[in-house]
Amino acid sequence: MANAASGMAVNDECKQKFMELKAKRQHRYIIFKIEEGKKEVLVEKTGEPSTSYDDFAADLPADECRYAVFDYDFFSEENVPKSKIFFIAWSPDTSRIRSKMLYASSKDRFRRELDGIQIELQATDPSEMSLEVISGRVA
Repeated sequence: MANAASGMAVNDECKQKFMELKAKRQHRYIIFKIEEGKKEVLVEKTGEPSTSYDDFAADLPADECRYAVFDYDFFSEENVPKSKIFFIAWSPDTSRIRSKMLYASSKDRFRRELDGIQIELQATDPSEMSLEVISGRVA
């Protein structure tokens, strides 16, 4: 179990599920949650490869912070299929201040545990991580 700088441990399942997403494409997305009582980052939910971005966005809680990874498929200007792995730090305005601080202080160390992240987004509102924002970041 890895230890984040904030004293937050990273459950081994986090890295295992990320490798399944990155190398084997077994998941479209992974949502991670900090279990405050255990001081540990855990996998909360994974999405099947066939799930959509809207399904992913709907699985993020409206008033609680989360980390998430999303495997975004797109076509290049040459019409070649590609994908990019996004790391999203979801910190809605309506979440508790303590929770926002905990997620913010643990984010960089946790992100480094997931080798292969290509693009990072910080979102406090669904519009900041809309599909238009995602597709605009790969152009």
